[in-house]
Amino acid sequence: MRRILFVVLVATLLGGCKWIGSRSKSENVDPPAELVDLAASVPVDSLWSASTGDGEGRLLLRQRPALADGRVYTADPAGDVRAFDAASGRVLWRLDTGLRLSGGPGHGEDTLVIGSLDGEVLAINPDSGSERWRARVSSEVVSAPAVGQGVAVVRSLDGRVFGFSITDGSRRWVYDRGLPSLTLRGSSAPVIQGRNVYVGYDSGEVVALALADGSQQWEQRVAEAEGRSELDRMVDIDGELVVTPGELYAVSYKGEIMAMDPASGRPLWTRDVASFTGLSLDGDRLLLSDVRGTVWALDRRSGAAMWRQDGLAHRWLTTPAVHGDYAVVGDFDGYLHWLRLDNGELAARTRLGRKAIRATPQVADGVLHAVTSDGKLAAFRLY
Repeated sequence: MRRILFVVLVATLLGGCKWIGSRSKSENVDPPAELVDLAASVPVDSLWSASTGDGEGRLLLRQRPALADGRVYTADPAGDVRAFDAASGRVLWRLDTGLRLSGGPGHGEDTLVIGSLDGEVLAINPDSGSERWRARVSSEVVSAPAVGQGVAVVRSLDGRVFGFSITDGSRRWVYDRGLPSLTLRGSSAPVIQGRNVYVGYDSGEVVALALADGSQQWEQRVAEAEGRSELDRMVDIDGELVVTPGELYAVSYKGEIMAMDPASGRPLWTRDVASFTGLSLDGDRLLLSDVRGTVWALDRRSGAAMWRQDGLAHRWLTTPAVHGDYAVVGDFDGYLHWLRLDNGELAARTRLGRKAIRATPQVADGVLHAVTSDGKLAAFRLY
């Protein structure tokens, strides 16, 4: 109950839900930046669009599509899972699961895994759409599972992490960790790298677990919970982690970003930047959208700012996606914005729909796929 109440509290304090829904500046302490006319320096071509269902609405789930093997996979809270041909947008199959799907699809090793608001986990054959198995976790799932090395890793909203066999859904292990009494609604998706799976927590730590048995390998605090009130002490790591063989990057809502050694958790560098959507990586650039709507490119080795773009302030941006020579962010009003990776200049803009784009756009084979909160999916190519 306190989690649900906190969504309302944050909406009231930040004005977010009010201006996301009504776009009324009078109801928002920091109104979104007005979009000025833009002479596009790169042409963006819309290839196709399709419906994934009714969409997530106001559930604030950030359900991103999964891209693999020339297909786009989507999940809808009404229970539908769909596979689209990535080139044409044609529906290849559709499965009505009867579940309130919420975590977004995770894909790996020829398996599609999705969680629900009722704590059920479903595995699907991605080629045919046939159901393979179902399992249960201890609470709702609001992030995409990770799949690798024969294990499906599912994070539930109560802080537990589960490892299931992708063959039959049998539970291999569970990792249990307590959470603060007041948190943002959301959870960082687990990331598999090597023999470990990495998870960001609402208490401000990143934890490394052994993929084989779920045993904790290390934990590293990214942000300290400080202040007199529970609101002041919020340090959630809800956004996307970036993990490579040599570095792990995490960012906290409180305002800290940290680079770590993935083998030991040892900090490599820190910087004061706050975000609840997470990070992406392009070469030497670490990309993120902060809580104020500033898009940053940081040097991945030192954290030094390479550039920043303030022209999209308070537009509730997604995590940046890398599309060719550009970073792409979606906003609360259904727009996609392309920024030059070398200097952060705005290069192009298009509108996918009139509802928010909350999920990080996904890119494969030079094509960017994005979805709105009312379930409109579209594909774009640069020319």
